[in-house]
Amino acid sequence: QNILTVCFSVGYSAVALNHVIDFKEKKQEIVKPVSPSELFPSLPIVQGTSKRIKVLTRLTLVVSDPSHCNLLRSTSANIRLYDIIAVFPKTEKLFHIACTTLDVDLVCINVTEKLPFYFRRPPVNMAIDRGIYFELLYTPAIKDSTMRRYTISNAISLMQICKGKNIVISSAAERPLELRGPYDVANLGLLFGLSEGEAKAAVSTNCRAAMLHGETRKSACGVVYTVKKPRKVEEEETAVPACKKAKTQA
Repeated sequence: QNILTVCFSVGYSAVALNHVIDFKEKKQEIVKPVSPSELFPSLPIVQGTSKRIKVLTRLTLVVSDPSHCNLLRSTSANIRLYDIIAVFPKTEKLFHIACTTLDVDLVCINVTEKLPFYFRRPPVNMAIDRGIYFELLYTPAIKDSTMRRYTISNAISLMQICKGKNIVISSAAERPLELRGPYDVANLGLLFGLSEGEAKAAVSTNCRAAMLHGETRKSACGVVYTVKKPRKVEEEETAVPACKKAKTQA
């Protein structure tokens, strides 16, 4: 509840509750996600708007063996209940599988240690074409100087391949003090090798696109998303009658 309160106070409009499954620690099964209405009876209103903050459910599967990917390939009813599906590959082979074949929304990049492999252009480009986004975490960079070095190094090596496309920057915060506002996170994106526009997209439009990708995965069809197009100055001038335009010019 405290983390959610800080999220809406700094300007976030959506939060994802992450459920992590790591087969390396112990054998786990995918359970049904807890309904946000059970955890938060009354959701706070987003600062500056009249809408309440949106709480999503997310499943992150840490895979260290190709057999772990079979769980995502299966048509489990509990998997479909999650809004966002993410995979955390530990090896180069699993990273290639996640980018090319797995039906997921996010591919998590390790930021706490040096990567055991190099990013290659073909699987990254295929993931971008499939609408999959790569997730970078900024909380480890705040906690420790060593992890900060690994975070920046791994992020820059990814940017050299993906050219700043399809990047999402998340917090993975477990305490309110680990959260940062959207503008602060965008500034951190500059350290990761992103341009100013790409850093802003990593905390706004790319996050929305990942959410819509999850909706498409759940519906098995597609999602229509409409945006109001701002009128240009030329269109406003052409809308003025010719007689009034002549008087204005005179």
